[in-house]
Amino acid sequence: MLSERDLEIKIENALNKIKIIDIHTHLFPPSFKDLFLYGIDSLLTYHYLIAETIRYLSISPEDFYALSLKTQANLVWKTLFLERSPISESARGIVTIFKELGIDLGERDLSKIRIYFEKIDNGEYVDLIFEKANIDYVVMTNDPFDEREMDYWRKNMVKDKRFRASLRLDRLITDWEKLKKHLKIKDYTEIRKHLDEWFAIMNPLYIAFSFPPKFKYPDHSFRSTILEEIISYAEERKIPIAFMMGAKRAVNPALKLAGDSVGRSNIESIENLCRSFPNNKFMVTMLSRENQYELCVTARKFKNLMIFGCWWFLNTPSLIEEITKMRIELLGFSFIPQHSDARVLEQLIYKWKNSKEIIKKVVYEKYLDLIKSGWILKEEDIERDLSQLFRRNFEEFVLKKI
Repeated sequence: MLSERDLEIKIENALNKIKIIDIHTHLFPPSFKDLFLYGIDSLLTYHYLIAETIRYLSISPEDFYALSLKTQANLVWKTLFLERSPISESARGIVTIFKELGIDLGERDLSKIRIYFEKIDNGEYVDLIFEKANIDYVVMTNDPFDEREMDYWRKNMVKDKRFRASLRLDRLITDWEKLKKHLKIKDYTEIRKHLDEWFAIMNPLYIAFSFPPKFKYPDHSFRSTILEEIISYAEERKIPIAFMMGAKRAVNPALKLAGDSVGRSNIESIENLCRSFPNNKFMVTMLSRENQYELCVTARKFKNLMIFGCWWFLNTPSLIEEITKMRIELLGFSFIPQHSDARVLEQLIYKWKNSKEIIKKVVYEKYLDLIKSGWILKEEDIERDLSQLFRRNFEEFVLKKI
């Protein structure tokens, strides 16, 4: 029987061996040029850190955003790293990145830190970051209505298998009248020819929607009608639809991207979708902590529902631990524990390092309980189980029939 120390080592070894699939990010490959975000200034001006910085200062959001990117980064560094300890999860993440990249923080000199990032080669640098985070590939968030992004797709700029596509279609619902004119169509029945075109260009692994807390299905509205059209198309294509639910947009518009907040969503909508469309597969993540128990119970009832990740503000150590424990207790290994939601390349390092530490702790405790109950756990069991969490659940859900 494994000792407690041996168990810890076996879990650590298994995690180090598994190449992670990061199923939801906002990253782009270097070939996308201005959309490829990396480096110290992009890291320090991540919207979480901007919101935290403005809390401490008398500067208005409008005045902050009027500054150059470098000046914004300088102000964030001064406020969160020099004038106080970087103890929040987002700020600690920067420290974790520096440690993993071998950047000396002894002097806390931002000008010297910038020198490191000025010398990198983009192609090799992606290899380095993926190696540090132990990533196989990431799934992007791809908007066919973003002309900047689509320009790269039309030029066939995506040739990097480390970056896979997902088709984000929020705006079909939130901005229908404008898009109808843009697409030159009369009604939703004509959407399919555009979906065919986007699939041919992007080859997405899934279709994605982000919905506010008030989203309900069915609600006898246009939104339900167009959603049903997309669901029918996804069934034909045999790919999942991901629902990211609970985002309250622009609670404080002056903060721009940093001004979004959270709200509790309607779990009955997920039940209705899973029941009404049994031949479709739905990946769901919810932003509210209060939704997590209901979502786990719902997943027990529908095999066409896959829970994934700790999204946005749930990507916090205390909440990751709580939610992962609950999911294992209710669902075993039949969920996807995390995604990074990274917007800047180097965030892959800290978001996965910190999450894996917590997940490792939870799995260790649950295995220990299992052993104490009389189960004889083998090393190959651990590798199989963790591979299921970090790889196979996603790949099988995307590729296999229900």
